Amino acid sequence: MTITAAADGSALGNPGPAGWAWYVDDERWAAGGWPRATNNQGELTAVLELLRATAGTDDDLHILCDSQYTIKACTEWMPGWKRKGWRKADGKPVLNVEILKELDAALAGRKVRFEWVRGHVGHEMNEAADVRARGAATAFQNRTTVPSGPGWPGAPVATTDPIAAPTTPPAPPATLF
Repeated sequence: MTITAAADGSALGNPGPAGWAWYVDDERWAAGGWPRATNNQGELTAVLELLRATAGTDDDLHILCDSQYTIKACTEWMPGWKRKGWRKADGKPVLNVEILKELDAALAGRKVRFEWVRGHVGHEMNEAADVRARGAATAFQNRTTVPSGPGWPGAPVATTDPIAAPTTPPAPPATLF
């Protein structure tokens, strides 16, 4: 069987209050975020959290993403970055390296296919993930409870409290995009 899910990130300012979300259906989705992060950090984290949530399944994963950066990072660029000690072709360090290393580990041994979908054009699953990611970012902006979702059946659900949350995401960028 194949699990089809959308993953998306949102930042209100870049950086600014930020959120991530993955969405399968109304009973299986999750969201979270940080008081200050970038959109790319949200996009990458959405995929990472989806991989973590579904790690206990034997199902293939079909991830719908509106971020070319995330798709190419996971499918094209990562092997070269690893060979070069997590450096880009110009010798500069790869941004978001901690999240990317976690993604690399989470992708190992998984059957994952990424599909690019155009954002903000009514794609039902992408819009559902976008609304939830933006909702998490807005909750951080307003210092209210983040709607974290039901998660994946049997997987732990992380709750995010914007007041107690750290001020940076797990992998703050060295520089901004």
